[in-house]
Amino acid sequence: MLASRAVEAATEDRAAVFARLTDRSLDRHYRLAAVILGDPLEAEDAVHDAALVAWRGFAGLRDLDRFEAWFGRILVNGCRDRLRARRRRPVIASIALLGDLDNGASPRVSVADVADRDELDRAFATLDPDHAVTVALRYYLDLTVAEIADRMGIPEGTVKSRLHHGLRRLRRAVERDAEQPR
Repeated sequence: MLASRAVEAATEDRAAVFARLTDRSLDRHYRLAAVILGDPLEAEDAVHDAALVAWRGFAGLRDLDRFEAWFGRILVNGCRDRLRARRRRPVIASIALLGDLDNGASPRVSVADVADRDELDRAFATLDPDHAVTVALRYYLDLTVAEIADRMGIPEGTVKSRLHHGLRRLRRAVERDAEQPR
């Protein structure tokens, strides 16, 4: 009886710590998933799935100060898997608009802004999953190359290469779009 109460108390403490750590950054992780996936509903599913994976592996996390990076890595890997599972994805969420919402400001949108955001979204959709995730982590979350490498579990040189090739592909896609008659 005493042992089962101790287990129950430890589980409650574990759940409270997990809830506190997750609540701190859940909105930010959701917005990142929405940028990567381009679909707010799929982003919700990805964050939910990441939370389940994190909960199941939470007992193995040795350093609670690394929770956000650990959870972010789980989420990014889940998003990358989702992108790989589909060949073509609809662009629903605007990268730039989500950035505005991240600042807590209500976005002011002009026709030129909409056109620019649409152009960027179409260009972003041309990236393969690894490049899309890397670019989103660098320019949406403003992570350093070392932080991206840590979060994705890849060497820094690979991050630099993916950024270089991803940005080159974005540039080409934007240039192609500008050349097309309207």
